[in-house]
Amino acid sequence: MTRGSRKPVKKRSKPCELTLKDYQLLAEFRHLLARFLAFSEEAAQGEGLAPRQHQALLAIKGHPEGAAVTIGDLAKRLCIRHNSAVELVDRLERMHMLTRHSDSADARRVMLVLTGKANAVLAALSTVHRNELRHLMPLLKPLLAELAK
Repeated sequence: MTRGSRKPVKKRSKPCELTLKDYQLLAEFRHLLARFLAFSEEAAQGEGLAPRQHQALLAIKGHPEGAAVTIGDLAKRLCIRHNSAVELVDRLERMHMLTRHSDSADARRVMLVLTGKANAVLAALSTVHRNELRHLMPLLKPLLAELAK
């Protein structure tokens, strides 16, 4: 979904009753998300990537269907416009992080394939991200359980 096509948030005519605890849980959740994102940005930059470039590599490698990814697929996964995804792919291609190949079934479709260099960088980044999530898990589990109530 691109930024311009996001579904609007439903507006309620009357807000639900929230307690101080509800606000505290939401604030803590946002804090943990911000903490993880700050960690992620720093880790990506440490590998010579902009955070969005790291997100793109991860989106391609971890595509839900496990199939080859088009620029349109990438734009949807990153919630960016198609032309922004093209620019991102151009930069990653110049960095030798991915290549473009025509789809054998439909030559009009361009498929994105990670290079060995990209796979190595992504493996290193994914390892430290998984470790960071494991570190945050004891904080997230009870928080998510409380929010689910």
